[in-house]
Amino acid sequence: MKSNKNNPTFKSYNRDPKLYDEIFDENDEVRETYKTLFELYSEHSAKDFGKLNTKAKASFFNQGITFQVYGDHEIKEKIFPFDLFPRIIDSEEWEHIEKGVLQRSRALNAFLWDVYHDKKIIKEGIVPLDLISSSENYLDQMNGFDPPGGIYNHISGTDLIKHSDGKYYVLEDNIRCPSGVSYVVCNRTALKRALFGVFNHYQAYTVTNYAENLLEILETVKPKGVDVPNCVVITPGIYNSAYYEHSYLAKAMGVELVEGQDLFVENDFVYMKTINGPEKVDVIYRRIDDQFLDPLEFKPDSAIGVPGLMAAYKKGNVCLVNTPGTGVADDKAIYTYMPEIIKYYLKEDPILNNVPTYHCSRPDELDYVLNNIQNLVIKPVDEAGGYGISIGNRLSREEIEEVKQTVSASPRKYIAQPIMSLSVHPTYIEDSECFEPRHVDLRTFTLLGSSKDFVLKGGLTRVALKKGNLIVNSSQGGGSKDTWVLKNNQ
Repeated sequence: MKSNKNNPTFKSYNRDPKLYDEIFDENDEVRETYKTLFELYSEHSAKDFGKLNTKAKASFFNQGITFQVYGDHEIKEKIFPFDLFPRIIDSEEWEHIEKGVLQRSRALNAFLWDVYHDKKIIKEGIVPLDLISSSENYLDQMNGFDPPGGIYNHISGTDLIKHSDGKYYVLEDNIRCPSGVSYVVCNRTALKRALFGVFNHYQAYTVTNYAENLLEILETVKPKGVDVPNCVVITPGIYNSAYYEHSYLAKAMGVELVEGQDLFVENDFVYMKTINGPEKVDVIYRRIDDQFLDPLEFKPDSAIGVPGLMAAYKKGNVCLVNTPGTGVADDKAIYTYMPEIIKYYLKEDPILNNVPTYHCSRPDELDYVLNNIQNLVIKPVDEAGGYGISIGNRLSREEIEEVKQTVSASPRKYIAQPIMSLSVHPTYIEDSECFEPRHVDLRTFTLLGSSKDFVLKGGLTRVALKKGNLIVNSSQGGGSKDTWVLKNNQ
């Protein structure tokens, strides 16, 4: 079946032969997985998609599905952009992804246990001591502490790209407060409302079971002596960029959404204020950064934390999810050691490949980076949301010199990677009122508990809506797609 030339919806779609197109192969033919969907979408005109796109935006707005963008002098609330053309991942491809992200999550958990206990991987010279000790996310308070169930990274978000060779590569691991899962569920709901008929032709796994699995994970790490744990989600408040997600997850799990002022500590136990009096809290899914959790332990001016929370935690009277101090393994500098970390703790070869990465703290790699910035992506090791990234081939000579100076002044804070050619996917563009290729990545969500684990069969496909842009983060103008993982019989 020939592609866009015979299809009015895609007649203006131009495939770039240098990029991996997830719908069209090198002969401009529709890939097998997408053939049925392609035929279904050809029944709609570009104007139809324009109307559907407007309805989807209105639906997101009416449900409050938004995120905050922080500017220099203001905070803007934006609708999370949603694209109507779903991404499809077949069962064989997904099995590879799922095994790979689960492997990484287990290895990172083992690494965190070791870093805060025996430090064997450091003593054996596999990961350098100064990389750990210089990390802003390393917490001395966690040394020697055994978290409930032995779990640190209960929730992990692994970012993957498909390169021009058709293989998946891990861009980074997110294990502090990975966000975005609420949009996965909302994308599915929005697409079903807009184009319900397409689901009759594919058998895709549900994504609405995330909250129930998350609650089960939280309950597996309850404090000793607790039969039925009382779980809550703690949020920094309504002005946080991911507040919609915090409220969504609390509601979906059937637990309370609280702020720091709603909790207090007494005799090293945590209580929630209610109209019926204090109620003991056993597990806290936190969406507050370490340094703001407890003003008695970290930032004394934190107005969003709970005084005495860390003392209650270290006494074993409450569990914090994710564990404080996980950020030391979230550091992009640690990412460079992930193949060694997997082999060291699991005695396995990595299932998913890393993107080749240079850490600027190593003199020879710093020298290479400074001489090849035009061919590299420079990333700060401790930033998120796409902030602080410099893409070499988009920089002027003056900007390249500025990046060189910045990196040279603080080499520990930067890594560099080759400019990877992220795969592209047809995306409806409002301005042109047609489908155009746009770069995409995939964030998967993995849950680890003391007696179970779970990988959401879907994930957040993020889209760089600006033409040619490689940065997919919503804070940088990106959007998202519904992601279908097909069952085995397809």
